[in-house]
Amino acid sequence: MYIREAHPTDGWRMQANDRAGIAIRQPRTYDERVGAAEQACAMLGLSLPGLVDGMDNGVNLAYSAWPDRVYVVNLDGRIVVKAAPGPRGFPDGLRATREWLEEFSKQK
Repeated sequence: MYIREAHPTDGWRMQANDRAGIAIRQPRTYDERVGAAEQACAMLGLSLPGLVDGMDNGVNLAYSAWPDRVYVVNLDGRIVVKAAPGPRGFPDGLRATREWLEEFSKQK
């Protein structure tokens, strides 16, 4: 789920983003947010469909999704993986997601 931009060029800009060629201003419309999400998914090489939070930031507010969090919500609507916040939680969250998906696929 792509939520509001954490480090936009017109906000809390990060030098690491500049070095990596990431230059995204804070989207002001839903279409701009979708474009930013498409760019992020492409840069990350994601093969899963990307979802985009609304401009009201409803998902972000409901799940405390900022900064970087990884969540997996199962078919019953229960959170089965919740990574630690911030960039440091991302690798463990992805690892836990992969493990959950492997286990889930065995049950099907």
